[in-house]
Amino acid sequence: MGKREIYAEKVIFITKCMLAAYVLTAGLLLLLAFLLYRFGMSEKIVSVCIIVIYVAVTFLAGLLAGKRAARRRFVWGLAMGIAYYVILVLVSLIVNRGAEAVAGNMLTVFFLCAGSGMLGGMLS
Repeated sequence: MGKREIYAEKVIFITKCMLAAYVLTAGLLLLLAFLLYRFGMSEKIVSVCIIVIYVAVTFLAGLLAGKRAARRRFVWGLAMGIAYYVILVLVSLIVNRGAEAVAGNMLTVFFLCAGSGMLGGMLS
């Protein structure tokens, strides 16, 4: 197996993990929206739940990546967390048409996503 095949296999695996992570995120956010509608939760509780969803999903993505990697599992988990964060920021910027709405928590969310992804990779 040549280097190109190995590289292509890794890219496909990362893409599948990111797709699974965002499908899981969408499902959990829909569940949260239903709970918000049903029980009228406060904004603070919803914000905490959103952060918990980000952390849990990046942890699972890091866990998947770490299980697949033979070496440097924490690096693969960190890469998954950072990739999740980058896609999250890009989508937020496109939807909000500017950085004002997402600028407040960007650094915190970055460290949460990167850290939980790396932790998932280490524990795999």
